[in-house]
Amino acid sequence: MTSLRRCARHALLLSLLTSVPAWADDVSGRWLQQVEAVSARSDTAARGDAIGQRLTALGIEWKREAFEQDGQSGQNLVADLGGPGKAPLLLIGAHYDKVDVGHGATDNASGVAAVLELAQALKAKPLAHHRVQVVFWDLEEKGLLGSRAWVATPGREKPALYVNFDVFGWGDTLWMMQPASDSGDSLLVAALRASSKHEKLGFQPGDKYPPTDHLAFLKAGWPAVSFSLVGGDEIDPILAVFGGGKPAQMPKVMQVIHSARDTAAELDSGRVDDALRVVEHGLRAWDAAPAH
Repeated sequence: MTSLRRCARHALLLSLLTSVPAWADDVSGRWLQQVEAVSARSDTAARGDAIGQRLTALGIEWKREAFEQDGQSGQNLVADLGGPGKAPLLLIGAHYDKVDVGHGATDNASGVAAVLELAQALKAKPLAHHRVQVVFWDLEEKGLLGSRAWVATPGREKPALYVNFDVFGWGDTLWMMQPASDSGDSLLVAALRASSKHEKLGFQPGDKYPPTDHLAFLKAGWPAVSFSLVGGDEIDPILAVFGGGKPAQMPKVMQVIHSARDTAAELDSGRVDDALRVVEHGLRAWDAAPAH
């Protein structure tokens, strides 16, 4: 990278860090309220209704898109935030279904609520160079069926980037799934790193990450990343569990998800506003770049 390009990137990141975010009110309180609204519903359709009610309240049109995958039927929820006419697409999503036990608050009403907050921010202050859609996936817990059906649909537009949220419930670290093919400090990662430092929030990107909906995109050769908000000390033990190991101390995530403990009572919204601000700044820097 030339000195000129480095200086331009530094100036871009600095301008975004010093800009006022699209939200300036109680993000964490609103996030928690939305998690509670979704996780109070045990039926998937009712959880979708809660999401739809929030989108409607924000003035965002949405629809249900039925699909069949691997012999099972479900409904993804799709909302278009608009943007420049023929601009490339930024797709942001989270799964809204849950397993039979628990309330699915951490897994994954927390991620749903994060997407809803970003939808509000990106509607209030649209991106300059990308159209934005948000999607809430059904049947992730059955094998990523909603996102797999989306990617497999003939004629589906390939996004410039898919951004996934799964388990965004507590802690001091923004954990990012960064594909191995993008292991360098891309502009998005650099912006997230700078913004995390500004917010005094931990940031850990890497290609080792639990399986969730970003995989459907990566397997199709489509660019994707994923975010979680957890304790920094949980990440290595989480990866150990998914690798078949037994860490000395079971991380909180693994104690909560897919269990009766998965309720809103386990959540901690203390750093949610900081984490979402970091993601918003990162996406705005990515959008502003002349090429990705």
